[in-house]
Amino acid sequence: MSGEAPSGSLLTDSRAAAGGDPEGDAPDGYGTLYVVGIGPGLPGEMTDRARRVIEEADCVIASNLYQAFLRDDGTLPPEDEQEDSDQELVRSSMGKQVELAREAFERVRDGQDVAHVSGGDPNVYGKSDLLFTMAEAEEATDVPIEIVPGVTAGLSLAATLGAPLSNDFCTVSLSDKWRGWEEIEEKLHAAATADFVIVLYNCWRDYERAIEAIREARHDDVPVAIVNDAGRGDAGRNVDGETYTLTTLGEATEHDEEVGGMGTSILVGTHETEVWENDYRDYLVTPRGGRDVEDF
Repeated sequence: MSGEAPSGSLLTDSRAAAGGDPEGDAPDGYGTLYVVGIGPGLPGEMTDRARRVIEEADCVIASNLYQAFLRDDGTLPPEDEQEDSDQELVRSSMGKQVELAREAFERVRDGQDVAHVSGGDPNVYGKSDLLFTMAEAEEATDVPIEIVPGVTAGLSLAATLGAPLSNDFCTVSLSDKWRGWEEIEEKLHAAATADFVIVLYNCWRDYERAIEAIREARHDDVPVAIVNDAGRGDAGRNVDGETYTLTTLGEATEHDEEVGGMGTSILVGTHETEVWENDYRDYLVTPRGGRDVEDF
């Protein structure tokens, strides 16, 4: 797996050095650090490129949950066969991110291709910024880094709900680990005033406070969807599997039992978002502009 990839292979053609080399040439003897988004984690929601990068990597860094996803679809070998594989698997956890980044840099310098697995998309509250920040702090700008995109939760839940993101939208994280609530509320006010459809991430942190901030600039009757483990079916953390609840902004905080944890996202519609019904279920639709077929 290690060493020089053949001309025209995935790892050669897509390699891009962190220093911005337009030819994308890695230093002699180096591998590449791939930050790979696997989407929700189920086989049908991961790109073919993400799967191939993980399969070909010398080392895969992934949490227990993501390892389980990747074993289920055959991207990683079964657990009882892992020891016989040439590929090394490293468990990732929230408390080891800095240490694992340092390890990844050294592996790449030793000629290994490393796949650092991120759920969803690495650039949407994922791991890409950490690795670039760490590369600068550790004087590791010689290490080639490439981001492999994935389907983020906002897009996955939109597919579940119908067409709620067909007009302008934004995402806001409710995590206050890096910024205070005053800044988060400012962003929510701005997004609500600008009439963006809003997708809230990290809703296990004070989602009620976020809803109240949005209500200051948006009517209580706009549709809201609370979605757990979007795109994961029964494979995620939520004990009830993938679920969604349609409600309104004025009643959203009455649904504490549906806000299940880290896998929960909340979509807040605009005055144009409407509940669309067919013979089977209700959907959410935000028209792109006109409401008549002739307007498209």
